[in-house]
Amino acid sequence: MNGDGRRLITIQPEDLTFLYELEKQSHCDLRIANKTEHHVAFKVKTTSPKKYFVRPNTGVIQPWDACTVTVTLQAQREYPPDMQCKDKFLLQSAVVPPNTDVDELPQDTFNKDSGKVIDECKLKVIYTTPSSGNENSEDETPLKASREIFDANIMRTVQHLKEERDVAFEQTRQLQRELDLLRRRRNRNNDQGFSLAFAAFVGLVGIVLGFLLNLMFSAPPAE
Repeated sequence: MNGDGRRLITIQPEDLTFLYELEKQSHCDLRIANKTEHHVAFKVKTTSPKKYFVRPNTGVIQPWDACTVTVTLQAQREYPPDMQCKDKFLLQSAVVPPNTDVDELPQDTFNKDSGKVIDECKLKVIYTTPSSGNENSEDETPLKASREIFDANIMRTVQHLKEERDVAFEQTRQLQRELDLLRRRRNRNNDQGFSLAFAAFVGLVGIVLGFLLNLMFSAPPAE
């Protein structure tokens, strides 16, 4: 780490993960970000240099800038025991003077014996296989199906409520038309007995309408 206890750079992802297939190369990208106001040089080392290509393996990042390093796992002829990898990567970083070019870096830039502050970050290597990816997909299948069933039930419930609403509105309009007809008859006849029947009918209409609206808004969701 640097003098104030903070890392000069951040690395994403923190582990190198490769899809391991026989006779095929695999790639993993590292995003290295400079989180300081200084120019920072970096260098990537590995315990198995013949097994991996690192491009670029050395560079200089300007303040608050970032770069991408591509690590390539060479094609392999056999699987490692239990798919476990013991390879390690080390990313070193150090502050350098402004406008320093990568080709001009002193040989002791990443040498701890020079007295310079060298920030180091170790990275593990993880191997995955296509079969493990398929297993993850199979694990997600039941969850996906459950979500689709849930969404379908919601849609059916909404449709059912809309249909009940439309029926209730149509019945309301029908009752309104009958009510208007009774009003016109009452005005023509001006009969007291008819007025009492009309009042009773209006009350009945109100009760039926209230029952229909209550049924529509209290209908339980469809299973």
